[in-house]
Amino acid sequence: MSITINAAFDGGNIDLVAITGDMVDLAIRRDRESDFFQWFYFRVAGAAGRTLTFRIVNAGQSAYPMGWPGYSTRASTDRLAWRQTPTRYADGALEWDWTGSDELVWFAYFAPYTMEQHEALIARTAALPGVTHRELGVSLDGQAIDCLTIGNGPKPVWLYARQHPGESMAEWWMEGALERLTDAADPVTQALLAKATFHVVPNMNPDGTRRGHLRTNAAGVNLNREWHAPTAERSPEVLCVRDAMDVSGVAFAMDVHGDEAIPANFFAGFEGIPNWSDTQGEKFYDFGRRLEAHTRDFQTAQGYGKSAPGKANLSMSTNQVANRFGALAFTLEMPFKDHDPNADAEFGWSPARSKQLAHSCLEVLADVIDDI
Repeated sequence: MSITINAAFDGGNIDLVAITGDMVDLAIRRDRESDFFQWFYFRVAGAAGRTLTFRIVNAGQSAYPMGWPGYSTRASTDRLAWRQTPTRYADGALEWDWTGSDELVWFAYFAPYTMEQHEALIARTAALPGVTHRELGVSLDGQAIDCLTIGNGPKPVWLYARQHPGESMAEWWMEGALERLTDAADPVTQALLAKATFHVVPNMNPDGTRRGHLRTNAAGVNLNREWHAPTAERSPEVLCVRDAMDVSGVAFAMDVHGDEAIPANFFAGFEGIPNWSDTQGEKFYDFGRRLEAHTRDFQTAQGYGKSAPGKANLSMSTNQVANRFGALAFTLEMPFKDHDPNADAEFGWSPARSKQLAHSCLEVLADVIDDI
């Protein structure tokens, strides 16, 4: 049986370059109107009984080539379980072998979270008691920017994800957060909801998600560089969320992302904002220390560098929100690789662990909400 490659589906991204015997050469498509690319997701038919070698020949020109060493491609034969498959990076090409008994196999940069999965998440969560759904606005392609509001406490909390659509672990985290926030039998959750009102935006970039982008929206715009001056023409996704924040205020915010290179979970903060205070900063660092003590799936040793005083980039959401509202604001980064301090050889960092980390974050928030 001949091999066929297909990525013409929700979130798919790959181009076939050539098939030579059992060698399949591929190339990742660039985000529309952008030079960014790294996300891939495609299906192979006719794979049964063969040992195939896949080679992404333009990996070395991707947005973050330093992320490929030590990375493992995710593979699935049912689109439910996504296991790591041994992967090598050499001479600018990402390669892996596949031998299996199934006719169909899917490969992806990380376990996908498609727009169809997003719609299902919104539908089942919005139907639950105590949840209010709002459509804050629409994307450039006309897709809804969904917001789910839960709780009736006085402190406004914003959780938002998927500004960079290829970072699919971010919406898995959101699914975990929503499951915990709607658990009426959980005393920790119920106590938290009495003190805070949660505004949850599971996907801020539905266009990029559906198109199979790594980092940008339908116009090739990086949404996490728009928070200082979002516009309806370039970044309506940010504009509608920031406008809603202006109405509610923000006491605590978490912007959920994925990182291509660092094999660990970590926070990026808001050092360098004009309105920085040591009190606000210490609460940020305290939350990270508490989360590290709470779960083996978080650490504080690895992460990004800190901005110098007065040099924070206010086009980025965490800096803008912390400066604009005096909020305790976080960028949570999860790995495409694995959380090496607590590694899993079979699955690596995974949807299940992303969801569990959301639970841990909420548990720590419940411990400190009175001081925010």
